[in-house]
Amino acid sequence: MTKKLRTGFTTGTAAAAAAKGALLMILEKKAPSQVSITLLTGDTLKIGIHSCKRDDETKATCTVIKDGGDDPDVTHKAEIGAIVKMLSSDDSLNRKSALKVVITAGEGVGRVTKPGLEVPPGEPAINPGPRKMITQAVDDILQKYSLQYPVQVEIFVPQGKKLAEKTLNARLGILGGLSILGTTGIVRPMSHDAFTATIKSALSIAQASGLDHVILTTGRRSERFAQTYWSQLPEEAFIQIGDFFKMSLEFASEKKFMNISLAVFFGKATKMAQGIAHTHAAKASLTLDKLSEWAERVTRDRAFSQHIRTANTARHAFEIIQKKYPEVIFYVGKQIIKSAKSFLHSKANIRSVIFDYTGAVVFDSAKS
Repeated sequence: MTKKLRTGFTTGTAAAAAAKGALLMILEKKAPSQVSITLLTGDTLKIGIHSCKRDDETKATCTVIKDGGDDPDVTHKAEIGAIVKMLSSDDSLNRKSALKVVITAGEGVGRVTKPGLEVPPGEPAINPGPRKMITQAVDDILQKYSLQYPVQVEIFVPQGKKLAEKTLNARLGILGGLSILGTTGIVRPMSHDAFTATIKSALSIAQASGLDHVILTTGRRSERFAQTYWSQLPEEAFIQIGDFFKMSLEFASEKKFMNISLAVFFGKATKMAQGIAHTHAAKASLTLDKLSEWAERVTRDRAFSQHIRTANTARHAFEIIQKKYPEVIFYVGKQIIKSAKSFLHSKANIRSVIFDYTGAVVFDSAKS
């Protein structure tokens, strides 16, 4: 029986819950055990409060432990907090005016330094979705108590600066800590919302930087080799796409990039060449049958193709091919281009580069 995967909640939801808890602490003079948060989908979710303290009559601090469910990322179990201050009556709003909630970044929350993200440079790295949830959470309590005071909410992540070192934030121009994210408020297992949001953001930054050529790699290692190969390009040109082959090309099409290069190792190359949209093993188990079929088509050597079919891994197959029939690697590289073009919504130029496992280029469609 397949186990049902458990959903979690985003850093944005955690921040909103901490803010709501802190405001309740001020007004009710006791720490809530949990709060109800309205998600961006319109649904509600009860979130437990980890810690809460009332600093004075108008100020309190609460924290929440972020839960990534069964799709944990670097922020899973991170403490996310909010320091809430009700401003003085002198600053109170006219009863007919809109509620004013000032959201700021504290310890461990990054600041945006590059254009192209949802938040402009100079602003705290708290995306519009979480800002809306935080504002709604505060508004819920103010309406409950018929209050019209402006409220300041400072979001903080005690370990945020350290955790950010494990993310791509610095590449995106988010410095000093984590970004507070969330497009729905819920983390659904295998959706990889944070990763896809990062790909979109990285492409937006490349576009805002005036680039017309982006290099899509599947991870840090292939990116490092690609940066050496395209040493003339700025770091904004290099986008780690993980397993999101089709989705990344669709995003790049939307941003109207005219030159897109895919720089990968042979295992991913084989999957991409087969047109597999998501190249993770859990999504598309690697079969060498197609590679064997291609090997026979290229070489007319049936014994060789059978050898490929029985290889232990794509890496093993690569070693066999490279020694005897490197032209099979060329065939795979050209098939990547066909697959990539089928996912595009534009007429961009596609280039494929395949590295061996030491970082040497064994195929470049621009040179073959």
